[in-house]
Amino acid sequence: MRINELISKRKQPFLSLEFFPPKEREAWDDFFAKVETLKSLSPLFVSITCGAGGSPQTNTVEIASRLQNDMGLETMAHLTCLGGGRPEVNTALEKLQSAGVNNVLALRGDLPKDADPADVQSDFRFASDLVAFIRSDFPDMGIGVAGYPEAHPESPTIGSDRERLKAKIEKGADFLVTQFLFDNRLYFDFVDRLRQLGVTQPVIPGVLPVLSLKSVRHILSISGASIPGRLYLDLEAAHESGGPKEVRRLGIEFARRQIRELLAGGAPGIHLYTLNQAAPCLEITEGLFD
Repeated sequence: MRINELISKRKQPFLSLEFFPPKEREAWDDFFAKVETLKSLSPLFVSITCGAGGSPQTNTVEIASRLQNDMGLETMAHLTCLGGGRPEVNTALEKLQSAGVNNVLALRGDLPKDADPADVQSDFRFASDLVAFIRSDFPDMGIGVAGYPEAHPESPTIGSDRERLKAKIEKGADFLVTQFLFDNRLYFDFVDRLRQLGVTQPVIPGVLPVLSLKSVRHILSISGASIPGRLYLDLEAAHESGGPKEVRRLGIEFARRQIRELLAGGAPGIHLYTLNQAAPCLEITEGLFD
């Protein structure tokens, strides 16, 4: 079923989960065991990241199929298009549909380091081009797109970023999932501005648990996202006083509070970036979606 149909039928706030596929098959048993544990949270859907250039990695398609068909989880596969042509993207979509995966997150994809978007050969310059192709050639496919509350790092202005996002919706996207954020005010402002532009589709906020100071520093350095100064100082103080264990405790506590505030403010659901870790996700969500 298309995810937007599941959202429209849902009367209560929902949880969705994001996983990334293990590269080595030796790690698959552990991965699926963690997914099985998190299945107890009854996610409305799960998403699985995939390879660049328009073609999901072979293991992404297989894993997505197992999540969908063997585990009974409505699954959305990430699909990037930068550097890929129409034949490659068409093949990727056919493989996904044949595997019973009927939802994709349509993404442009990351540029090679120091590359200019105009210099990359592709039939799809923007994610909106990919959305238009999917809606035209695979009309039954559910389509999600990414939104950046702080604007995409490559966007010249926030206004142009919002217009680019509106184009993705106008060309056929069903809903938006935001990049992770740590300041809920950014989400609510983002939604308000999209509504002013006439975008009425669901906007699902992404929440990333901070489980170590090292990981959050790395993620912030490559994502373009920001973190409130007070939170970062608290994390540093926690590391100095109690080490990694105290940082993890504070990160889980912050994520719980963040989710509670987002839902109280009217967010339709929460997209939790699991980092393929079950235990902290269970702690974060305990009692929040009952």
